[in-house]
Amino acid sequence: MILAINQPYFLPYIGYFQLIAAADEFIVYDNLKYTKKGWINRNRLLRNGEAVTFSLPLKSAPDHLDIGVRELAADFSASALLNQIKGAYAKAPHYDAVMPLIVDIMNHADRNLFGFVHHSLAMVCAYLEVKTPIVISSNVPIDHSLKSESKILAVCEARGADTYLNAIGGIELYNRDNFANRGIELKFLKSQSMPYQQFGANFVPWLSILDVMMFCPLESIQKQLATGYEFV
Repeated sequence: MILAINQPYFLPYIGYFQLIAAADEFIVYDNLKYTKKGWINRNRLLRNGEAVTFSLPLKSAPDHLDIGVRELAADFSASALLNQIKGAYAKAPHYDAVMPLIVDIMNHADRNLFGFVHHSLAMVCAYLEVKTPIVISSNVPIDHSLKSESKILAVCEARGADTYLNAIGGIELYNRDNFANRGIELKFLKSQSMPYQQFGANFVPWLSILDVMMFCPLESIQKQLATGYEFV
């Protein structure tokens, strides 16, 4: 059984969904410390040929709190964010097909950060026809005080995984021998660049899946999910 684990990211780049699609089960962390400079509540879209950040505003809270207890700001405006997306992509070829999905995501009633982002991941997976089960980390019966590699190994053993798949960004964090000694093969997924037409300008890579869906037909995205990467 191939297991992958990651933080919840808001409308992340295509590599995140490749990781989900390549696994038999995907664990998403709700009981991990929120990081301000990560991608949990923000990502990038294309505007006037350049990458521009969009984000979910959060209520002020202590830095040590977990993702699962953070809340969206009281003044969060779904309509303002939707207008930002509309301004960027109204003329994109697949805007009419994709925008209803984005409207449903932005109008989700849950103001808990994890609940909101978890819902968005599930909605995008459904649109892309990615059927990998997504399991919330706090529901896995392990010692959740464990850190880093020890926690990953515990989750793998609890879920009966014989292969652990991680995004390439974590290649310096984990030791293959430590996994092998527990009967688990460690692999890293490296996404390949997928150039596509963006209003005729120079291609800006690694934007939110939102950008990919706006410019690419579903069939080509699904092909990239299945083949547009390598294991290292």
